[in-house]
Amino acid sequence: MQFSRLQRKILRGSIVYLGLAFFVVIMLFPFYWMVITSIKPDVELYLSKQNPLWVFNPTPQHYIYLFQKTPFVTWLTNSLLVAIVSTSVSLFIGTIAAYALARLRFRGAQVMGMSIFITYLVPTTLLFLPLAYIIRNLGLYDHPVALMITYPTFLVPFCTWLLMGYFKGIPKDLEECATVDGATRIQALIYIILPLMLPGLVSAGLFAFTMSWNEFIYALTFTQSDSVKTLPVGIVAQLVLGDVYFWGSLMAAALLGSVPIAILYSFFLEYYVKGMTAGAVKG
Repeated sequence: MQFSRLQRKILRGSIVYLGLAFFVVIMLFPFYWMVITSIKPDVELYLSKQNPLWVFNPTPQHYIYLFQKTPFVTWLTNSLLVAIVSTSVSLFIGTIAAYALARLRFRGAQVMGMSIFITYLVPTTLLFLPLAYIIRNLGLYDHPVALMITYPTFLVPFCTWLLMGYFKGIPKDLEECATVDGATRIQALIYIILPLMLPGLVSAGLFAFTMSWNEFIYALTFTQSDSVKTLPVGIVAQLVLGDVYFWGSLMAAALLGSVPIAILYSFFLEYYVKGMTAGAVKG
């Protein structure tokens, strides 16, 4: 059976859009499940005979409980503060380290670069015990600063490893032309290289922010008071009591905690593409 050109075009388009629709449904289903669970009354949550994919009597009681009975806003503020500070520090240190390893020629540069990559691969479950000893000796236990100085231990290697590839992809001729015109190495880095590095900086910052936002082990080990806990630890501490799960409020907290990250990704994804295209045209 032969198809006309128009029929083949329609068939290809249908297959593509069906595949995209399936992908969208799979990606958005967890958010849909969190939404319907967060607005279901407790009676519907435990009724197995009703359709679990629909809400018959929506209620805001789980959100009310979350904001009135738990310090959710405090957890959210702590997570935001720790993530911003940790990401900023890690980006600053990672940019300098990546530039030195990618641009400067010195003995042991290759070994140091590989060591940084290996450090990034070390799981946090092996590091939180010695770091806990250090934090206690410094008197920073149960303080947000403890997280701000421990998160860079796994964020800096990641940012450095990621940014090294971006630095190596920028021609050295740009810096040489800047130095010929009288610019110092620092000025060439700030005014010439970093604008071209914008896509890499956005990617590294976005992933670092997400990693610090979702981090659990360090936050669980180094914080104890409700006024210091971050969002992941606070949710588990007060909404999961032994074998009792406050599913409605738990899903409400998970939804409110994940939506800002999703919005951030959506915003910076467009910014990332624009920055990469602009850098390619300008180069």
